[in-house]
Amino acid sequence: MSSSPIERAGIKSALFAPAERGDATADSHRRWFKRILPRSLYGRSLLILILPLVLAQLIATWIFYHRHWETVARRLSAGVAGDIAMIVESLPYAESEEERQQLFNRATRTTELYYGFQPGEKLPKGMRHSDNGPVEDELAVALAERVNRPFLIDADFDPRDFVISIEVPGGVLQVAAPRERLFTSTTYIFVLWMAGSSLVLLAVASLFMRNQVKSLRRLAAAAEAFGKGRDVANFKLAGASEVRQVGAAFLRMRERIQRQITQRTEMLAGVSHDLRTPLTRMRLAVELMDEDASAAELKADIAVMQRMVQGYLDFARGEGTEEPRETDLALLIEELVAAARRDGANIYAALPEDCVLILRPDAMRRCLDNLIGNARRYGRHIWVAAVPGPDGVEILVDDDGPGIPRSQRENVFRPFFRLDAARNPQTGGVGLGLTVARDLARGHGGDLSLEDSPQGGLRVRLHLPR
Repeated sequence: MSSSPIERAGIKSALFAPAERGDATADSHRRWFKRILPRSLYGRSLLILILPLVLAQLIATWIFYHRHWETVARRLSAGVAGDIAMIVESLPYAESEEERQQLFNRATRTTELYYGFQPGEKLPKGMRHSDNGPVEDELAVALAERVNRPFLIDADFDPRDFVISIEVPGGVLQVAAPRERLFTSTTYIFVLWMAGSSLVLLAVASLFMRNQVKSLRRLAAAAEAFGKGRDVANFKLAGASEVRQVGAAFLRMRERIQRQITQRTEMLAGVSHDLRTPLTRMRLAVELMDEDASAAELKADIAVMQRMVQGYLDFARGEGTEEPRETDLALLIEELVAAARRDGANIYAALPEDCVLILRPDAMRRCLDNLIGNARRYGRHIWVAAVPGPDGVEILVDDDGPGIPRSQRENVFRPFFRLDAARNPQTGGVGLGLTVARDLARGHGGDLSLEDSPQGGLRVRLHLPR
């Protein structure tokens, strides 16, 4: 009889639900395990060293306590019980109190146990010894085997001795056994030796691991500085062979990138020179022509070509050879805002009093000038703000223009891309302003993104790291 689809779905859910719950539990355990693990390489390396060391110490301690220590304690207790048994067996032969005392004195000199006798006394029924620890347990077992009489062990009467009371014919024999005869200090010595040697090994391993991790941190700092466009000329190879190999690969990568930048800049400088010369001749020739419609069109084409060549050179020189230095970003933005106001722009600025970053000032000036220039072309009002944060500075440039559709916000960063439907084609741009700005921002280790502005137009967010 076939089952319905609903029943089959229920059977399938019942079959696979436990497995899914098991997978979820395993995932939660893995996530918990990852949370408790150290995140740094130094911490994980120390954990790799410490865990086997701790396990080895625990195993060694367990073996010591269950084999060596128990064996030693058992033999010491057997020796004390044997001495006491000898005295118990000799007591019937000491008929007078004087003979009994002489027996006790000879036994004390020989066994280092102190004896006393209480005639006529008896031990309480059902009592054997006070339960104070493994030493008393071993002693009780030895007394039961060797003496085979009712006894009581008191370890609290005197901190230096164990007081053992044994019921014998005619009274109670009391024996004071020094703890040195039942306990060996090698236990503490062994534990302290293991702990001390482990701490010494851990300190040495920590020192070596710190030096290795320090090399990796220097390499990471050098890569971070190079990504922000800063000089890392003082970087030296250090650490283990693998770390040195990574450092050497970083240096080769830096040389290749710098060589590529230099070659591109030099090539485009030559192209600029080669193109500007015929453009200048063409412009002079057009100036000598009669003023008519064709001459005006040629002049406009030549002007567009010159702007395109200049814009492409600005894009190609985005990285540049300018050295980074400490720059007051707020002062730099104030200068650009003041220049825009002199040109008649309605621009408002909200800047911190002091905002010093390591920048290439000329490149950053060109980047911000492009952003403010774009806002001036497409909006009537401009708002510029700089917001310092823990990891860098956010520069916001807002306008009240038409904005850019979300689907086209990444395309506008492509070289020579224009949104003719959204922008006025008579503005004179060649589609490189935002491309150059993002290139310069990323050359400083930051980034450029586009958002909707609260003013109704476009917001450009420039992030610069510290």
